[in-house]
Amino acid sequence: MVRPRTNAPSALAFALALALASWHPGAVHAQGPPPDQPDLKIDAKARGEVIDALVAALDKEYVFPETAAKMAKDLRRRLEAKEYEGIAGAKEFARTLTDHLRAISKDKHLGVDYSYEAVPVSPPGAPSGPPPEERERMKQFAARVNYGFEKVERLEGNVGYLNLRGFMPPEIAGETAAAAMTFLGHSDALIIDLRQNNGGEPAMVAFLTSYLFDGEPVHVNDLYFRPEDRTQQWWTLSYVPGKKLGKDKPVFVLTSRQSFSAAEEFAYNLKNLKRARIVGETTGGGAHPGEMRRLAEHFAAFIPNGRAINPISRTNWEGTGVSPDIESPAEHALKAAHVAALEAIFQADPQPQDRMRADHFRKAIDRLRRELDDARSKPAAKPEPH
Repeated sequence: MVRPRTNAPSALAFALALALASWHPGAVHAQGPPPDQPDLKIDAKARGEVIDALVAALDKEYVFPETAAKMAKDLRRRLEAKEYEGIAGAKEFARTLTDHLRAISKDKHLGVDYSYEAVPVSPPGAPSGPPPEERERMKQFAARVNYGFEKVERLEGNVGYLNLRGFMPPEIAGETAAAAMTFLGHSDALIIDLRQNNGGEPAMVAFLTSYLFDGEPVHVNDLYFRPEDRTQQWWTLSYVPGKKLGKDKPVFVLTSRQSFSAAEEFAYNLKNLKRARIVGETTGGGAHPGEMRRLAEHFAAFIPNGRAINPISRTNWEGTGVSPDIESPAEHALKAAHVAALEAIFQADPQPQDRMRADHFRKAIDRLRRELDDARSKPAAKPEPH
């Protein structure tokens, strides 16, 4: 089986790949290299070599061939017009190429990165990715950031809360994911916070989604890859370790403008399946998985070579983002979702036998509404502490 590509540019993947000057199937383009790395001077010959390699990669792999041809033509025109001659720094050259690519493609996944450390060359026939010692360093870093599981908490009213910063591969993050979801399994409603999540692995998207359904597998997404003319389906798993939340308890997903790629897939899938309500802001709009390609000794590019195809909408969120069901500035989204979660729990049992619990719910909802109204009436402040 061909290993699934990553579906996002996440901060975690950035640390695992770009900061270590290595590229691997589980890592992705992440808004550029570390900003504090030294710059290098670049001459006309080097600029030409980078553009030649970039054009070849686009022609061979970019998800939309017609767009690839337009970008290649534009790069060649600019090179021949000597537009790049005034760029002597490698950092600026990478940024400029990225700007020119995105001006045509509007693809936020597509981009060129500069690395002060040499980008490794994979020998012919060698498996993709960094050498074993680099993989081990990546795994160690992933463990230190708890595989993206930033916080798990039980909020007032037995509302579960998960702050997830990235979708790491289940083969290394599955145990942590199962522990987090088991902790949340007894919640009466669940809030999943993706406001600071830039993406990751579609396999983890499917894995976590499995905890929100019962019974037979559910078709959540397809990924089409141009190079192999191949479509890969993604379904929930009939079995996952630990305790499931199940298909009936209310779920709310928090989003911001920074929520991107796999984070968007998670929200988009659940929204189309009518399994969750989205709370917050419209997301960034990136639905094209791909792979990192070496261009030159100090340059690599993330080339989107696929696109998501939702089995319900038959399209995706590329360029549009995922719109919220409950609009809220990102800094107030958690409180707005908490109110909605308590209301959903209470509406499911408006006259519980436990009168004290009913009174507590009413008071909690009223208090949170007042706090939310008060927060919204003030100038934008720091995000909520979660």
